[in-house]
Amino acid sequence: MRVTSKKSSHLSCKVLGLTLCAVIGLGFSVSPLAIKGAQAQEASKRETRRTPALRVKVYDQLARAQALADENKTEEALEALDNVKSKASSMNSYEQAMMYNFYGFVYYNVERFDEAIASFEQVVEQQPIPESFELSTLFSLAQLHMMRGNYDKTVLFLERWETLNAAVNPNSEIPAKNYVLKAQAMYQQKSYDKAASFIEKAIKIVEAKDDIPDENWYVLQRAVYFELKQPEKVKDVLLKLVKHFDEPKYWVQLGGMYGELGEEKQQLAILETAYQQGYIQSGSDMFNLAQLYYYHQMPFKGARLIEKGFESGVLDRNLKNLKFLSQCWVLAKENDEAVPVMKAAADLSDDGELDAQLGQIYLNMEKWQQAISASEAALSKGGLRNEGTVHLVKGMAFFNVGQYNDALNELAKAQAFKSSRGMAQQWSKFVETEKVSSEKLTVSLSQ
Repeated sequence: MRVTSKKSSHLSCKVLGLTLCAVIGLGFSVSPLAIKGAQAQEASKRETRRTPALRVKVYDQLARAQALADENKTEEALEALDNVKSKASSMNSYEQAMMYNFYGFVYYNVERFDEAIASFEQVVEQQPIPESFELSTLFSLAQLHMMRGNYDKTVLFLERWETLNAAVNPNSEIPAKNYVLKAQAMYQQKSYDKAASFIEKAIKIVEAKDDIPDENWYVLQRAVYFELKQPEKVKDVLLKLVKHFDEPKYWVQLGGMYGELGEEKQQLAILETAYQQGYIQSGSDMFNLAQLYYYHQMPFKGARLIEKGFESGVLDRNLKNLKFLSQCWVLAKENDEAVPVMKAAADLSDDGELDAQLGQIYLNMEKWQQAISASEAALSKGGLRNEGTVHLVKGMAFFNVGQYNDALNELAKAQAFKSSRGMAQQWSKFVETEKVSSEKLTVSLSQ
């Protein structure tokens, strides 16, 4: 019987920006034998090699060391083991292996991992020992080396485990957990093709039994495919993560992968479903979904989503967000909604581009004086992509308030720019005609 260490669930490592468990879903265990019946249980197991017995007097001394370790009396436990070690010359290979196993347990329990590894490596050097004991220690060593970043040794001890297991159990297959550890080691060494092969085998073994692999196995597989620049496979893994684990982050990531694959309609469908489930919470995710609404000709939805972000505080009322919101309202033909937002954005902008757009909106709304004021602000700030259009808008607004000379002056300025020249010339002719007609009417009325 083995007693599982309480700290076994806390092993972790950093995998290139992804926090993955160092031993992904494998049930790490490095504990010593813990009860007097252990020797009998080991003897009852089918072994292919003859091994000496663990004598009761040796076991009792080792059990005393474990009891001290369980009471957090680490130094006393180590002293007890040192006392046992002083008599190593009279101990058989199994007893010495058990002694080193206890050393490893004590060191591991106080996070002295390098000393724990050295102790467990001594375990498998003692021969002969029960094969089941050697197998479990070899696998624990692979896990510990993975945790410590010793990736070559991780693979080395896994392959030793596989060789011994094949000899003991010739008809058995390599377990999925072995492939996962190898995939992790290869991933850390940036051998992404090998990592992909190993994690695929691990997941296939579990899925073939109609079981669901550990969530982090899929996370590792997704990371490997991402490094291999295989977005279609990344998408397929994310579909499984969404199906089996239904986490908000997987929905958002799946939407992003559809976008990368150019499947924008599917991207919108996924993210809208996520939004309806309450999974779109961050400001960046809200903004991205609003952009999708905008580009799919649903600007009203986009505008409402941005406003919700303002109300909840996850989106700042900064220039970028206000500008985009005003664009949504303009596309939705909601000028009354667009004007105050665009004005707020224009006030934050150093150039006159938004003031110019505001002038055009005022012109379309037949708010002539506001169009003139906004255009003047645009020209004053400068930095315009098309200054001629601003003069054109200003000239048209002056015409509509009966200021023909001002209108003609602005239209003349608009003619200096190629992009607005044709329209400005047509309007100049029209304004000249209207001016003459107005002057004639004024003369006629004065007589």
